Amino acid sequence: MNDRDFLRLKAFFPHVDFDKEEEHYFRSLWSVKTFNQYDLITEAGNVERYFYFVLEGVQAIYILNDKGEKVVLGFSYSGSPSGAFDSFIKKQPSDTFLEALKPSKMLAISYEGYQSLFEKHQEFYVWGHEFFQHILFGRLSREVELLTLSAEQRYIAFMQRCPKELKVIPQKYLASYLNMKPETFSRLRSGTSY
Repeated sequence: MNDRDFLRLKAFFPHVDFDKEEEHYFRSLWSVKTFNQYDLITEAGNVERYFYFVLEGVQAIYILNDKGEKVVLGFSYSGSPSGAFDSFIKKQPSDTFLEALKPSKMLAISYEGYQSLFEKHQEFYVWGHEFFQHILFGRLSREVELLTLSAEQRYIAFMQRCPKELKVIPQKYLASYLNMKPETFSRLRSGTSY
Protein backbone atom coordinates (compact mmCIF):
# COMPACT_ATOMS: atom_id res chain seq x y z
CA MET A 1 0.00 0.00 0.00
CA ASN A 2 1.27 3.46 -0.78
CA ASP A 3 1.79 6.19 1.83
CA ARG A 4 -1.33 8.12 0.82
CA ASP A 5 -3.55 5.06 1.29
CA PHE A 6 -1.85 4.27 4.58
CA LEU A 7 -2.54 7.79 5.90
CA ARG A 8 -6.22 7.40 4.98
CA LEU A 9 -6.33 4.07 6.79
CA LYS A 10 -4.58 5.46 9.87
CA ALA A 11 -7.08 8.34 10.02
CA PHE A 12 -9.85 5.74 10.34
CA PHE A 13 -8.39 4.83 13.75
CA PRO A 14 -8.09 8.30 15.35
CA HIS A 15 -7.69 7.04 18.95
CA VAL A 16 -4.64 4.91 18.19
CA ASP A 17 -1.10 6.29 18.41
CA PHE A 18 1.72 4.17 17.01
CA ASP A 19 5.44 4.38 17.50
CA LYS A 20 7.55 3.51 14.42
CA GLU A 21 7.73 -0.21 15.18
CA GLU A 22 4.01 -0.46 15.93
CA GLU A 23 3.17 1.48 12.79
CA HIS A 24 5.27 -0.90 10.70
CA TYR A 25 3.48 -3.90 12.24
CA PHE A 26 0.04 -2.29 11.74
CA ARG A 27 0.82 -1.56 8.11
CA SER A 28 2.05 -5.12 7.51
CA LEU A 29 -1.34 -6.58 8.51
CA TRP A 30 -3.24 -5.01 5.60
CA SER A 31 -3.26 -6.09 1.97
CA VAL A 32 -4.76 -4.42 -1.10
CA LYS A 33 -7.70 -6.19 -2.74
CA THR A 34 -9.29 -5.10 -6.02
CA PHE A 35 -12.67 -6.09 -7.43
CA ASN A 36 -14.36 -5.51 -10.75
CA GLN A 37 -17.87 -4.11 -11.06
CA TYR A 38 -20.47 -6.66 -9.88
CA ASP A 39 -17.87 -9.01 -8.40
CA LEU A 40 -19.15 -10.86 -5.33
CA ILE A 41 -16.74 -10.00 -2.54
CA THR A 42 -18.52 -12.13 0.08
CA GLU A 43 -21.12 -14.77 -0.69
CA ALA A 44 -23.88 -15.82 1.72
CA GLY A 45 -23.04 -19.15 3.29
CA ASN A 46 -19.32 -18.37 3.45
CA VAL A 47 -17.47 -16.98 6.45
CA GLU A 48 -16.30 -13.39 5.96
CA ARG A 49 -12.50 -13.58 5.91
CA TYR A 50 -11.66 -9.87 6.04
CA PHE A 51 -12.48 -6.54 7.57
CA TYR A 52 -12.19 -4.03 4.74
CA PHE A 53 -11.40 -0.35 4.48
CA VAL A 54 -12.62 1.08 1.17
CA LEU A 55 -10.18 3.19 -0.83
CA GLU A 56 -12.23 3.39 -4.05
CA GLY A 57 -15.59 2.18 -5.28
CA VAL A 58 -19.02 1.38 -3.86
CA GLN A 59 -20.28 -1.91 -2.45
CA ALA A 60 -23.76 -3.12 -1.47
CA ILE A 61 -24.56 -5.61 1.27
CA TYR A 62 -27.79 -7.50 0.70
CA ILE A 63 -29.83 -10.63 1.32
CA LEU A 64 -32.04 -12.50 -1.13
CA ASN A 65 -35.77 -12.66 -0.37
CA ASP A 66 -37.92 -15.72 -1.02
CA LYS A 67 -38.36 -14.58 -4.65
CA GLY A 68 -34.59 -14.38 -5.14
CA GLU A 69 -34.66 -10.58 -5.28
CA LYS A 70 -31.89 -8.51 -3.69
CA VAL A 71 -32.90 -6.67 -0.51
CA VAL A 72 -30.20 -4.06 0.11
CA LEU A 73 -29.25 -3.53 3.74
CA GLY A 74 -26.51 -0.96 3.28
CA PHE A 75 -23.62 0.44 1.29
CA SER A 76 -19.92 1.05 1.78
CA TYR A 77 -17.83 3.52 -0.18
CA SER A 78 -14.54 5.41 -0.19
CA GLY A 79 -13.33 6.10 3.36
CA SER A 80 -15.73 3.68 5.03
CA PRO A 81 -15.40 0.15 6.43
CA SER A 82 -16.88 -2.78 4.58
CA GLY A 83 -17.59 -6.47 5.02
CA ALA A 84 -20.07 -8.81 6.65
CA PHE A 85 -19.09 -7.75 10.17
CA ASP A 86 -21.21 -10.26 12.08
CA SER A 87 -19.78 -13.18 10.11
CA PHE A 88 -16.25 -11.81 10.46
CA ILE A 89 -16.47 -11.42 14.26
CA LYS A 90 -18.41 -14.61 15.01
CA LYS A 91 -16.56 -16.73 12.41
CA GLN A 92 -19.91 -18.07 11.21
CA PRO A 93 -21.33 -18.30 7.67
CA SER A 94 -22.67 -14.98 6.43
CA ASP A 95 -26.36 -14.45 5.78
CA THR A 96 -25.50 -11.61 3.43
CA PHE A 97 -23.80 -10.96 0.11
CA LEU A 98 -21.29 -8.16 -0.43
CA GLU A 99 -21.08 -7.00 -4.05
CA ALA A 100 -18.91 -4.40 -5.77
CA LEU A 101 -21.27 -1.98 -7.54
CA LYS A 102 -18.33 -0.04 -8.96
CA PRO A 103 -14.74 -1.19 -9.51
CA SER A 104 -13.33 -1.26 -6.00
CA LYS A 105 -9.97 -1.03 -4.28
CA MET A 106 -9.97 -2.00 -0.62
CA LEU A 107 -7.53 -2.65 2.19
CA ALA A 108 -8.16 -5.96 3.93
CA ILE A 109 -7.11 -7.34 7.31
CA SER A 110 -7.61 -10.95 8.36
CA TYR A 111 -9.42 -11.98 11.54
CA GLU A 112 -6.13 -12.98 13.16
CA GLY A 113 -4.54 -9.64 12.28
CA TYR A 114 -7.61 -7.76 13.50
CA GLN A 115 -7.56 -9.61 16.84
CA SER A 116 -3.85 -8.95 17.27
CA LEU A 117 -4.50 -5.20 17.13
CA PHE A 118 -6.77 -5.43 20.17
CA GLU A 119 -4.20 -7.56 22.00
CA LYS A 120 -1.37 -5.12 21.34
CA HIS A 121 -3.20 -1.78 21.70
CA GLN A 122 -5.77 -0.89 24.34
CA GLU A 123 -6.76 2.07 22.17
CA PHE A 124 -8.43 -0.31 19.72
CA TYR A 125 -11.04 -1.09 22.36
CA VAL A 126 -12.03 2.60 22.36
CA TRP A 127 -12.18 2.55 18.56
CA GLY A 128 -14.14 -0.74 18.54
CA HIS A 129 -16.64 0.55 21.11
CA GLU A 130 -17.31 3.69 19.06
CA PHE A 131 -17.36 1.83 15.74
CA PHE A 132 -19.95 -0.77 16.74
CA GLN A 133 -21.99 1.83 18.61
CA HIS A 134 -22.10 3.89 15.40
CA ILE A 135 -23.25 0.81 13.43
CA LEU A 136 -25.94 -0.01 15.99
CA PHE A 137 -27.31 3.54 16.14
CA GLY A 138 -27.24 3.76 12.34
CA ARG A 139 -29.30 0.57 12.06
CA LEU A 140 -31.80 1.83 14.63
CA SER A 141 -32.23 5.14 12.77
CA ARG A 142 -32.76 3.27 9.50
CA GLU A 143 -35.46 1.07 11.07
CA VAL A 144 -37.26 4.13 12.43
CA GLU A 145 -37.14 5.80 9.01
CA LEU A 146 -38.47 2.69 7.26
CA LEU A 147 -41.35 2.40 9.72
CA THR A 148 -42.34 6.04 10.09
CA LEU A 149 -41.45 8.01 6.95
CA SER A 150 -43.22 8.08 3.61
CA ALA A 151 -41.35 6.98 0.48
CA GLU A 152 -40.74 10.62 -0.44
CA GLN A 153 -39.48 11.48 3.05
CA ARG A 154 -37.13 8.46 3.04
CA TYR A 155 -35.83 9.47 -0.37
CA ILE A 156 -35.18 13.08 0.68
CA ALA A 157 -33.53 12.11 3.99
CA PHE A 158 -31.24 9.61 2.25
CA MET A 159 -30.23 11.93 -0.60
CA GLN A 160 -29.42 14.74 1.84
CA ARG A 161 -27.00 12.61 3.82
CA CYS A 162 -25.58 10.24 1.21
CA PRO A 163 -22.18 10.86 -0.33
CA LYS A 164 -21.85 11.57 -4.02
CA GLU A 165 -20.55 8.03 -4.69
CA LEU A 166 -23.98 6.60 -3.88
CA LYS A 167 -25.82 8.95 -6.18
CA VAL A 168 -24.33 7.28 -9.27
CA ILE A 169 -25.01 3.60 -8.52
CA PRO A 170 -27.85 1.69 -10.21
CA GLN A 171 -31.27 2.93 -9.11
CA LYS A 172 -32.54 -0.56 -8.29
CA TYR A 173 -30.05 -0.83 -5.40
CA LEU A 174 -31.03 2.53 -3.95
CA ALA A 175 -34.72 1.75 -4.37
CA SER A 176 -34.28 -1.58 -2.58
CA TYR A 177 -32.37 0.09 0.26
CA LEU A 178 -35.15 2.65 0.65
CA ASN A 179 -37.82 -0.08 0.48
CA MET A 180 -39.58 1.24 -2.59
CA LYS A 181 -40.22 0.14 -6.13
CA PRO A 182 -37.66 1.30 -8.74
CA GLU A 183 -40.45 3.22 -10.53
CA THR A 184 -41.20 5.16 -7.32
CA PHE A 185 -37.52 5.94 -6.86
CA SER A 186 -37.25 7.09 -10.48
CA ARG A 187 -40.32 9.32 -10.13
CA LEU A 188 -38.95 10.89 -6.92
CA ARG A 189 -35.54 11.42 -8.48
CA SER A 190 -36.96 13.14 -11.56
CA GLY A 191 -39.12 15.40 -9.37
CA THR A 192 -36.32 16.71 -7.12
CA SER A 193 -33.03 18.51 -7.51
CA TYR A 194 -30.91 15.72 -5.93
